[in-house]
Amino acid sequence: MSGVATVFRRELASYFATPLAYIFIVIFLVLAGALTFFVGSFFERGQADLQPFFSFHPWLYLVLIPALGMRLWAEERKSGTIELLLTLPIPIGAAVIGKFLAAWAFAGIALALTFPFWVTVAWLGEPDNGVILASYIGSFLMAGGFLAIGSCLSALTKNQVIAFVITAAICFLFTVSGSSIVLGFLQGWAPEALIGTIASFSFLTHFQSIVKGVIDLRDAVFFASVIAVFLLANVVLVDLKKAD
Repeated sequence: MSGVATVFRRELASYFATPLAYIFIVIFLVLAGALTFFVGSFFERGQADLQPFFSFHPWLYLVLIPALGMRLWAEERKSGTIELLLTLPIPIGAAVIGKFLAAWAFAGIALALTFPFWVTVAWLGEPDNGVILASYIGSFLMAGGFLAIGSCLSALTKNQVIAFVITAAICFLFTVSGSSIVLGFLQGWAPEALIGTIASFSFLTHFQSIVKGVIDLRDAVFFASVIAVFLLANVVLVDLKKAD
């Protein structure tokens, strides 16, 4: 745990040592606000909830989280600092978890800075705060899932652009796997068991379930499992690629 904490502090501090953190946060807040108030018709709906705000989170994360995750290992490999990192007296798993938690915490900070939306809707009406809190938790879990995928794929290449494109593509497939875009293609020839399995991997479906105000154990386990599987794969990939 001490190794995880050391890497966590190092990585989190590195975000705020460059303009990257501030640019990411500003872009996230501006896009979230524009989509909520203009595209989501927040005021026109006349309802005291944050449904328009949270409905765009999967699509915001689809662009911004791969941009955050692409640097985690690709930059280390390109600059050669991965060799220095892995010579520290900590296991590879601790380095992977520490870097992931730092990026996830940073994403959480950006998400937490959207609290004025909650204040606004509370001032305008009487929202169901339990539903809003559950939606924030679901959004944070979904961000962690996207980030785990990005961290894993970042270890595959030294090129951050390639890491971004691959991550965005894989995250898109996870997002829409439960939609008619994918299921419509499978229906008619694929077994129902296969269709149901593919649909169960949809980030969008699990997130929408949480946004309704109920944090089902199955949804929490799904996101936790995605994070665990991709971090495990991340450890294997870093071990394989450390000599490249």
